[in-house]
Amino acid sequence: MDMERNPQEAEIAHHTLERYAGCAVSDFQSNLILTNFPRYVDYFAQTRKVPIQEGSMFKVAHCPKEEVSILDFKIGSPAAALVVDICSFLPIRASILLGMCGGLRRRYQVGEYLVPVAAIRGEGTSDTYFPTEVPALANFLMQRAVTEILDQEKAAYHIGITYTTNTRFWEFNEEFKHRLKVSKAQGIEMECATLFAASYKRKFTLGALLLVSDLPLMHDGIKTKQSSQMVFEKFMSEHIEKGIRILKFARVMQSKKVKGAYHRNLGETQSEKVSRENSVDR
Repeated sequence: MDMERNPQEAEIAHHTLERYAGCAVSDFQSNLILTNFPRYVDYFAQTRKVPIQEGSMFKVAHCPKEEVSILDFKIGSPAAALVVDICSFLPIRASILLGMCGGLRRRYQVGEYLVPVAAIRGEGTSDTYFPTEVPALANFLMQRAVTEILDQEKAAYHIGITYTTNTRFWEFNEEFKHRLKVSKAQGIEMECATLFAASYKRKFTLGALLLVSDLPLMHDGIKTKQSSQMVFEKFMSEHIEKGIRILKFARVMQSKKVKGAYHRNLGETQSEKVSRENSVDR
């Protein structure tokens, strides 16, 4: 499929985003958190004292003071493709997925982090962007920022690949579980491969920090309503705060032209220029 932009594409993307998000395109900040959880948007809005806006699909909140927006795009690879396609027309410099995954190693613990460097394209949607032999890789600069912040804060984390699937209740499919084990993936989720492929195609700077929310290959390790509630209560706030710190650190790396940044993300925004000039004046 030809992904070259035509003159009307940006306009249609802006209109679509405004309908789906219930806010103006101009409300979006230069740093973006993507998530699958409306509770993450609620926390962000409450702690930053900013309003929540909701359209026909997305739930969002914007914090101009920190230059961060957060967007809940719901679940699954089609939604993941859509959000990258339309947000790539915004002047966003850095973005990160704050999602959850099933941990596929016995030594993993719920509440630890998985930093995905790549994702196995088991979902099919990423075929829209590249042939099947092209790997789905996270943005190198963003994942460097992720590990730098995790190391600074001495957080428990693992680095590896995830298996992205559109299959639900795979835990009861022995053939799928065998294929999953053979893949040697460290985590399983439903969006990363699509997000990575789409963002690479669109030159949209995107990384990911996944929270291990369950251990589905272990006895009694499948996520339940009760265990999900515990994960939100115990780990959500720090997950979000880490994501914000990662975005800010990534922007510093971009300003220094660290390897891995797309050229359109290099240099200063106007607000960054004013901030720098004001600090010099003082």
